[in-house]
Amino acid sequence: MDSASDPRWNHNLHYQGVILDALPASARSALDVGCGDGLLVRELAARVARVVGIDLDGPSLARARDELAGIDAARVELVRDDVMTHPFEPASFDVVASVATLHHLDARAGLIRMRELLAPGGLLGIVGLAAVASPADAARSLAGALANRPYQLLTRRRHWEHAAPTVWPPPESYRAMRRIVDELLPGAVFRAHLFWRYTVLWTKPPR
Repeated sequence: MDSASDPRWNHNLHYQGVILDALPASARSALDVGCGDGLLVRELAARVARVVGIDLDGPSLARARDELAGIDAARVELVRDDVMTHPFEPASFDVVASVATLHHLDARAGLIRMRELLAPGGLLGIVGLAAVASPADAARSLAGALANRPYQLLTRRRHWEHAAPTVWPPPESYRAMRRIVDELLPGAVFRAHLFWRYTVLWTKPPR
């Protein structure tokens, strides 16, 4: 299904565009960590020559295969495995992306693994969830709750709930995630967003 005519919308899909808009024109390979139902894999495949999606959940990967029907199978691979232990070659992807997956992992170990798999000069893009743990977090969360329904009405969006496994509450706060990102990904852009998500964009330094 073409994304422009896809009626599905949720907060993960809302912010995955941050990653897609940042893709380097030179990117030839991409990894989607925790690919779930395959919607980001589909979008990446429209822009990047080779895409791998990895997820532990078999039913999610079955739905992803349906999502990717019609896309050249030689360009897209779906892997059922743990990204932390799967034998990917280090520095083998120009893009490593992850939407609503990092909180399923140990945040520090997950970021180190994604950084390891990213080629020099490549883009790491993350949409993540974090726990509300400060007055600023609470104010932003309340603002998101107040804006959510009017936004859907104004844009004629209808919320779509994915069927992939969930983890709640997220184990790390926004402040903790920002601290971990600053430590492990120097120069990364970390943004906390209105609709209960944060994004991270980082370009790995060239050798």
